[in-house]
Amino acid sequence: MIRRIAVAVTGLALMGSSVFAQSLADAKKAIDAEQYVKAKAMLKNLTNTQPTNAEAFFQLGWVYLAQEYVDSAKVVFDKGVQADAKSPLNFIGLGAAAHLNKDEKTATEQFNKAIELAKKKDAEPFLYIGKAYLLGAEDGKLSGENARLAIAALNKGKERDDKNVDVYIELGNAYRSQFNSNDAFKNYQEALTRDPKSVKANTAVGVLWRYADSFDTAEKAFQTATAIDANFGPAYREWAETESRQAGTDRKVAVEKINSAVKHYENFITLTDKSEETLLRYADFLVRAGKWAEVKDVATKLAASPNANARVYRYLAYAAFELKDPKAANEWMGKWIAKADPKRVIARDFLYHGRAQIAAGQDTTKAIETLTKAVELDSTFADVYRDIAKVNVDRKRYVPAFNAYSNILRKDKNLTFGDYLSVGRFGYFAFTDQVTKAKTDPSIKPDSSLLVRADSALSYMQKKMPTPTFYAPLFRARIADLRDPNRDSKLGLAKPYYEQVIQLLEPKAASVAGQERTALIEAYDYLGNIYAYKEKDDVNAALYFNKAKALDPADAQADFYFKQKAGAKSK
Repeated sequence: MIRRIAVAVTGLALMGSSVFAQSLADAKKAIDAEQYVKAKAMLKNLTNTQPTNAEAFFQLGWVYLAQEYVDSAKVVFDKGVQADAKSPLNFIGLGAAAHLNKDEKTATEQFNKAIELAKKKDAEPFLYIGKAYLLGAEDGKLSGENARLAIAALNKGKERDDKNVDVYIELGNAYRSQFNSNDAFKNYQEALTRDPKSVKANTAVGVLWRYADSFDTAEKAFQTATAIDANFGPAYREWAETESRQAGTDRKVAVEKINSAVKHYENFITLTDKSEETLLRYADFLVRAGKWAEVKDVATKLAASPNANARVYRYLAYAAFELKDPKAANEWMGKWIAKADPKRVIARDFLYHGRAQIAAGQDTTKAIETLTKAVELDSTFADVYRDIAKVNVDRKRYVPAFNAYSNILRKDKNLTFGDYLSVGRFGYFAFTDQVTKAKTDPSIKPDSSLLVRADSALSYMQKKMPTPTFYAPLFRARIADLRDPNRDSKLGLAKPYYEQVIQLLEPKAASVAGQERTALIEAYDYLGNIYAYKEKDDVNAALYFNKAKALDPADAQADFYFKQKAGAKSK
């Protein structure tokens, strides 16, 4: 009798263990499928019914990390450590939280504790240390140091268990974050060799092909993934991202691809939680797809919730700006920045805020400060210096405008010859502005280095520009004239540049108008003066002054010269 009871109890214990294992496996599957609400419900139940099982706490904390609720994750990981201080997983969770908070010292300490506790054949601790370093990647991109640490940890995991499919997938992700497609593909293939039915590995291969702009191959990978598991939401999201990217490379199919991408993303939402977090990610996608009316609609619905995530203000601001309502954009972005954790305010937020401040007629000094924050946080936003330059030009603040254009030359990868011309023009304007102001304010000392830097930019432009423009030699001539030490009896430093202006414009002198006409008259007048007063060559002086009068009969310098010559003859 006693033995039968023991057997019965043992059977119950095994059944309970089987149910728990099944539930934990289901929770992990839900996490992979980004069904976070479902996963949290399962894991909270497990932590209540199995209060000493550390992995249940760890997986629950990991869900919070995936949703960027780092403080909530830390609370759960601490409970996991209390539940079982000999389990390495929750120390990894605390290390991951510290890493996301940029506390690398604490992160390393916690990871080392976990490694000390890890069993010799257990790859999981190293898998999750690797995944921890991959957290926070934006659009799949990661800093080189984080990628290096992730790869080192994952390789140790592979040494402990070379059959662990997830280790190969995460190694592939780490290499992909560094644009190392060969090693990424190699590891994804290793994962598929061990498990051809891995929906995660097939999806990852699709993402890799997307980054290579091999869209048809990427779509085949997503089709394979969804054929394996039609309910795996992330495959549909990545498919949507792929079609969105493809739309950006082919205008003929742009509308079709964007609409198809939106449908795939809606599949992703249907298959996940339809939670606030999922809808926020949907809003992120719509922002990248440029579907601004839809962004506004989703964000407005989210904002109606009494406990709405403050991120909705970001989306409302983006949409308002793109839909030509800068006043509303300015207000919404102000709310987002005021409510958000400063670490969660990104460069693009400051970019939209600064541009909205300008467009809404706000304080331009504040707008410039805001735009500067954008480029300080992300150097790829160097284009904001154009906004800063324009604001300063509009207000005739030429030195700041010159500095902004100079920053464009140093930091923007998408330079035009117009950028070099702007540096030349506003270097000249900045110096002449200082000279004018110095006449009434002795404390102002004109900075001649402005002219040096301006001329250097114009010289580069002249050498590299395939089709010459008169603007470059015109401003080089003006700069050279300012640097002429003999203001009354000129040395003629500007002469070769004005000759270049004439060479470019004189062939069409009969039809020149506007700025071309003004520049050509300026060049004729300068050469007329040089020949008249420096070279003492009245023949050439008269030649150039007559050319000036042909374009402008009332040209003052030509009139002065001819009246002066007439007066000399009458005497």
